[in-house]
Amino acid sequence: MRLLELKSHGEFSLTKDLGDNVPPYAILSHTWGEDDEEPTIQDLMQGIGKNKAGYKKILFCKEQAVRDSLQYIWVDTCCIDKSNSTELAEAINSMFRWYREAAKCYVYLSDVSTLNSSGNDQSSRFTWDLAFQESRWFTRGWTLQELIAPESVEFFSSDGKRLGDKRSLEQQVHEITGIPITALRGSPLSQFSVPERISWVDNRETKRKEDKAYSLMGIFDIHMTLIYGEGREKAFKRLRNKIDKHSRSFQPEERQRRYQSHTG
Repeated sequence: MRLLELKSHGEFSLTKDLGDNVPPYAILSHTWGEDDEEPTIQDLMQGIGKNKAGYKKILFCKEQAVRDSLQYIWVDTCCIDKSNSTELAEAINSMFRWYREAAKCYVYLSDVSTLNSSGNDQSSRFTWDLAFQESRWFTRGWTLQELIAPESVEFFSSDGKRLGDKRSLEQQVHEITGIPITALRGSPLSQFSVPERISWVDNRETKRKEDKAYSLMGIFDIHMTLIYGEGREKAFKRLRNKIDKHSRSFQPEERQRRYQSHTG
């Protein structure tokens, strides 16, 4: 896992792969623009890409991390070498854990603004509330795990204003997504049935067809080989096979746990 390290003079640099020695970090959740609008790891290494539209999100994440006294941030667009298929596969299979272990998760809503508010708190809330409900962020496949995995999820408008967090906005988030409040609060995902968890991605889309299935790997605590080009149907078939196999492997342990709870 690579991070962006924030320097005292306001710049940042890309770390090497940190392995298991990962310091506290903030992580960004956002919706991607066009690929040529997002700064890449190659851009950062060459010191370019600051003119790309997506660079604004990196700056936001950096500035918010400084306010939260965090020295490191992780942004998927520029911390993964997506030209390396092995690294990309490892990153996708580790993504749920990376979001879960983040000290802070900042959700940057590029289509929600507070700049048109009159300054009155109630009026300001009315201004962004509808845009929040209709935000593209709630329609993307990968943001499902980015919502559920971290303990701390904070929502920000495109102008950097904090709108609330996963707890203070849980009723709205529940109504928008259909995800139970108990799941948003961190209840073990195994408490929710397989069909119910799969249904959480029903109304979400991904740029690549297979990613709709791959984005559920962390929700089911499984790993899969990525086979882009196999299509959505085959990807979901492999996902369900993995889920079934994973469930069967835990059944003897679960039976033993229940036996001990009844006899102990």
